[in-house]
Amino acid sequence: MAETADIALIGLAVMGQNLILNMNDHGFVVCAFNRTVEKVDAFLANEAKGTKVVGARSMEEMVSKLKRPKKVMLLVKAGAAVDAFIQKLLPLLEPGDIIIDGGNSEYTDSQRRSKELAEKKILFVGSGVSGGEEGARYGPSLMPGGSPDAWPHIKPIFQAIAAKSDGEPCCDWVGKDGAGHYVKMVHNGIEYGDMQLICEACHIMKDVVGMNNDEISEVLSEWNKGELDSFLIEITADIMRYKDTDGVHLVDKIKDAAGQKGTGKWTAISALDKGMPLTLIGESVFARCLSSLKDERVVASKQLSGPAKSAFKGDKKQFIEDLRLALYASKIISYAQGFMLMREAANNYDWNLNYGGIALMWRGGCIIRSVFLGEIKKAFDKNPTLANLLLDDFFKNAIHKCQDGWRRVVASSVMQGIPTPCLSSALAFYDGYRSERVPANIIQAQRDYFGAHTYELLSAPGKFVHTNWTGRGGQVSSSSYNA
Repeated sequence: MAETADIALIGLAVMGQNLILNMNDHGFVVCAFNRTVEKVDAFLANEAKGTKVVGARSMEEMVSKLKRPKKVMLLVKAGAAVDAFIQKLLPLLEPGDIIIDGGNSEYTDSQRRSKELAEKKILFVGSGVSGGEEGARYGPSLMPGGSPDAWPHIKPIFQAIAAKSDGEPCCDWVGKDGAGHYVKMVHNGIEYGDMQLICEACHIMKDVVGMNNDEISEVLSEWNKGELDSFLIEITADIMRYKDTDGVHLVDKIKDAAGQKGTGKWTAISALDKGMPLTLIGESVFARCLSSLKDERVVASKQLSGPAKSAFKGDKKQFIEDLRLALYASKIISYAQGFMLMREAANNYDWNLNYGGIALMWRGGCIIRSVFLGEIKKAFDKNPTLANLLLDDFFKNAIHKCQDGWRRVVASSVMQGIPTPCLSSALAFYDGYRSERVPANIIQAQRDYFGAHTYELLSAPGKFVHTNWTGRGGQVSSSSYNA
């Protein structure tokens, strides 16, 4: 059988079909395969009709149609399904061939697969793919990592189909083994935070200021013309104004319980494992967990009291501007925390991450795309070793400009009983990060008091000592610990 296809793609759900059509648009011949082969026939007869896309009714047929090195991309459910397809592919491939996992896999799985396949001389790529079905069709953000030897072979395809920002593809090599999926995981964690922040802003406009959905939509549309210009602000403006067939806003008919697929949770877990304070992303995950307790919240709402609701009496225009500043400042904190985590992971796993390049990858095509990311790229281009975005002049000045309004919004929300887990945690992080001293010295003393865990004196860095605080304890201490 003639080897005519540049790449094969397994998995013909919406994302898979759209990526295939995107590749076809850019001149690549794609071989489509699905475990349920009827989907292949249906795809070729409908969406792919009139294209250069070819199909296969077996994995053997699919592999036989591929040019060398053979490149097979998987867009299937993360976890066991990926491993199962890899095992079926291995007998059909030869050294130097490439397997690409484009699903939302956990980065630890990509680290394992990269190592296992390297032993069999098969090149593995774990690539984050972001942008939803529209991004897949017309230009996603792609975050490939894994075996560096695979990159020259997939680069022409990936950079051709990726979204473009100022003419540059929103795709570049991230790093070895699990780096691509790690960066995608952090992207999704930031996405969780962005979504929750926007929800909190809408909640405040509705329940503090007393605005209706159309008014909220107008404010979001106006915000989208400036510093907050982003995909998520844009679509939320559309959502807030959208009316059902009966003329009622559809958003008010939707149950207030948000689900999740796990990537936000993985980000929070990784942050805890690495000792990084990703407070905003963690709160965004917990906010979804709290939302899922709908039945309990209904009962609690009838028994637990809060502040009495009162009509808004302040300067509405000024308060909306304060809210915009609060949202912008909190967004800066969210990205600062995300890049802190990636820097720590890079140190842990010996990844050479290009932080400015990552910002560019997210500049277009993905769910968190925004003009804001261009400033992040500039910050890291100016100082590749920047410890924290908050220390860059642009972001430092932005936070200084925002913080008075930010504090007024958080204070007003507290007084009105409106939950703002992400806006509030972002402000708490900022105040903690800018504090030369925090009360952790008391925690050291407490641990030494009840468990003889020792403490470190400011006057003797690195030396841990124990005090018999009551006179009743002994002089023996437990082992020291890392603060």
